[in-house]
Amino acid sequence: QVQVIESGGGLVQAGGFLILSCTSSGRMFNRSAMGWFRHAPGKAREYVAAVSWNGGSSYYADDMKCRFTISMDNPKNTVYLQMNSLKVEDTAVYYCATRSVGNWGTLPSEYPYWGQGTQVTVSS
Repeated sequence: QVQVIESGGGLVQAGGFLILSCTSSGRMFNRSAMGWFRHAPGKAREYVAAVSWNGGSSYYADDMKCRFTISMDNPKNTVYLQMNSLKVEDTAVYYCATRSVGNWGTLPSEYPYWGQGTQVTVSS
């Protein structure tokens, strides 16, 4: 059974930063890409960023590429999302997901394993 656990969410002022962490356990495959999505009230689940199994390749949504950094610690099965220059509109529940494929994907349907989410609230 694959488990995905996020941590690091919280309340931060606009312009501040947060670092989210996500650890997966029980992976069936050694090469698993991991991604971050977010879901704000009244909006569809949105792609944020994803990284390949070895951290060698990553891809960001347009609005995040200059502010967010995704990184992978493969031996620890952990992915990090550093979020800088946070905006009020970044407020959402952030979800981590993983899949048994080494390269990243950008669609929620490409990830079979999901965490419970961590709330990020950015105040003005």
